[in-house]
Amino acid sequence: MIGRLNHIAIATPDLAAAAQRYRDSLAAPAQVSAPLAMPEHGVTTVFVDTGNTKLELLEPLGAQSPIAKFLEKNPDGGLHHLCFEVPDLAAAIATVEASGIRVLGEPRVGAHGLPVVFLHPKDCGGVLMELEQTAATA
Repeated sequence: MIGRLNHIAIATPDLAAAAQRYRDSLAAPAQVSAPLAMPEHGVTTVFVDTGNTKLELLEPLGAQSPIAKFLEKNPDGGLHHLCFEVPDLAAAIATVEASGIRVLGEPRVGAHGLPVVFLHPKDCGGVLMELEQTAATA
């Protein structure tokens, strides 16, 4: 059901510093996007294209952001979630729910303008998983 790894999300307390680290120190200048505020998700995000996948740098947008809560427990930031592509999000949701994996909320539009959902980390080996519908089927 799941397709390719779309991105690895990393929470950071300082998005500008994290983006600069990837742009300057890790030599990815052309592959670092501009910041994008996503109030509906409570984050500001920057994508780093590594060629075979992307890193999504996440900074909280307000105190109620899920990333703010993550940073309370992990002040330096760290791995937040993995995102996998699926060809049909509704079918993927039906499949995971039938197998006992909890879906966190209803599908929403993600940073790529495509529908996404998150899967409960307690049902996925302690890893928060995001499913994103591929552009060809959205």
